Amino acid sequence: MSKHLTLQDLAAPLRVLRLLAVDFGHLPAPHVQVSPVYPERLEMRFHDDLPGFEAWREALGVAPDEVVYREQSDGRTRVLMAMAAYAGAAVELTGFGDIPTLVVAPAGDAA
Repeated sequence: MSKHLTLQDLAAPLRVLRLLAVDFGHLPAPHVQVSPVYPERLEMRFHDDLPGFEAWREALGVAPDEVVYREQSDGRTRVLMAMAAYAGAAVELTGFGDIPTLVVAPAGDAA
């Protein structure tokens, strides 16, 4: 990260955001971040919305086998991550979703 970045230095991901709003405005709205730490990247996050992640993954042409799966919070949250190139910028998709917990009834309880 340079201390001397200007808003113009973030033009690539901002341009991509504008294009995505026009081209895919019907898709679910993500949490969006543009940062001088990664000036060529648009980050799109989907909290509790894995179907939203999947809709964007498909729209951006990311193959299912290119999605990275991880778990966090002691296995309570699944995380899907993918990268795509779009109109000159990197687009990072991240989806978060709860992992259902199995509730076991104590022995002797009627179902």
